[in-house]
Amino acid sequence: MDHQLMTVGASLARSDERMLTGRNAAGRVWKTGFAGLDPIIGGGMRAGSLILLAGPQGLGKSTFALQVARNNAATGRPVLYFSYEHDAEDLTQKLIALEAGELDESDQVRITSIRSIFDDLWVSSLEHRLESVPSGVDALARVAHYSEQLFVHRSTGTRTDLSAIEAAITAVRELTGTVPLVVVDYLQKVKSGHEDEMARTTEIVEGLKDLAIDIGAPVLAIAAADKEALRSGKRMRANDLRGSSALAYEADVVLVLNNKFDIVARHHLTYDLGNAERFRDYAVLTVEKNRFGRDGATLQFRTRFDQGRFEAEGTEVKEQLIDERVFRD
Repeated sequence: MDHQLMTVGASLARSDERMLTGRNAAGRVWKTGFAGLDPIIGGGMRAGSLILLAGPQGLGKSTFALQVARNNAATGRPVLYFSYEHDAEDLTQKLIALEAGELDESDQVRITSIRSIFDDLWVSSLEHRLESVPSGVDALARVAHYSEQLFVHRSTGTRTDLSAIEAAITAVRELTGTVPLVVVDYLQKVKSGHEDEMARTTEIVEGLKDLAIDIGAPVLAIAAADKEALRSGKRMRANDLRGSSALAYEADVVLVLNNKFDIVARHHLTYDLGNAERFRDYAVLTVEKNRFGRDGATLQFRTRFDQGRFEAEGTEVKEQLIDERVFRD
């Protein structure tokens, strides 16, 4: 039978076999690891789904995606991270800073210190160098624990197209014996044969959605914002994704990050500007689209970009939010 054809009877038999062998929902869902978010999107990122993560520049989209990748690799599940803007060493430095930041109660860890250790010319082992960083050695041990499950593909806009992405997924599946969570950072840089941006974006987003279904795993892709939308000072929404209406249409879940200070309702700032300054330290994650639950939910996460991470405990936003950003840079 054509592998693209399946009767409902065959699907029922497959589901029954999964349940009898204990490979039920847990094998079909990849947790993001961010408290508050997973229950909203159906327990986590579901097999065959395309999740888009968007937001203005500097809001930590890559940091968020890398943290999701780490959260899954730490559970023993393989992750394949297609990085179009950062090499493996840069991501490794962020992971060590993330781990050290979570471990260190003195709050002295800074990603700049981690990077300076990697750049220093004195001859010594990495473990010895990290002794100068609070919880640095323990952080290195944590990263080493899941390091063989987290694959980084140094991607380029001139070489890494959908076929290259599929080939890398196949290679990881052969190495690990299971399909990986796929992270694409970022979607608009995937190579395409189209010159027109709309056609190019449509090809890539449809291809990533098909790929997610074919491999039976989630694809988490970072999506760039439309420059005009950002210049206008608007709060970024799903319709501000750059390139094609197919982005929001094809995606199963659309997540958008905004800085809380920019989008909280004006009266919160007018009457308590001093207290509102703390909003700058929080990112608001809006579930703009959700095929697996309710959309429109807004969660806030404290940003610790000095440590290369978000704090994982997300809470629902209590303040009223507006569509227009209150202040512009």
